[in-house]
Amino acid sequence: MTVRVVLVDDQTLVRTGFRLVLDEAGDIEVVGEAADGSQALDVVMRTRPDVVLMDVRMPGVDGIEATRRIRACAYPTKVIILTTFDLDEYVLAGLRAGASGFLLKDALAADLVSAVRVVAAGESVAAPSVTRRLIAHYLGSAPIRPAVAERLAVLTEREREVLILVARGLSNPEIAAALFLSESTVKTHLGRILAKLDLRDRVQAVILGYECGLVGADPPATR
Repeated sequence: MTVRVVLVDDQTLVRTGFRLVLDEAGDIEVVGEAADGSQALDVVMRTRPDVVLMDVRMPGVDGIEATRRIRACAYPTKVIILTTFDLDEYVLAGLRAGASGFLLKDALAADLVSAVRVVAAGESVAAPSVTRRLIAHYLGSAPIRPAVAERLAVLTEREREVLILVARGLSNPEIAAALFLSESTVKTHLGRILAKLDLRDRVQAVILGYECGLVGADPPATR
């Protein structure tokens, strides 16, 4: 199955570089490009891609608003937010707008290809290094929402431990090592967490961690 992709970035060279990388993958086809959010919506409606690689800061309609509009369409196009370290403050807004994850603009070619495939398959992507920087940026600046925190009552102690580590930006292998669990067991716990909390994906779990104050919690004890 070929994954259809639209590239959205106001820099032509960036789009060209991404196109070259994705064209080499074999199972990914770039079906359109746009230089701003307004163009992006038109291209998406015309080409109906599986995934959009979306820059944030662009003239006119920015990437966050474009993501919100795309995700509101009937066609289930997924969006990956493209970010650099100095744009961390935009990532959370993009995720709240419905993006399925975020990726560094200077990511390795293999990581870019993998992210597109993972998101097209219905999963989410979140660069751990960016996740940790987001946590540092928002920790202490965003008020804890009690009504949101109360949702965690449905979790078991182990599920709460896993959620804390997810919120801190750890990958499944890192969580497995921290809690002395198998990676498959971590995946099972994460699946139950998403179901119990009615979360779309791992990225929404990270956002919930910010809102509940989990990122300020003490590290879970390992057993």
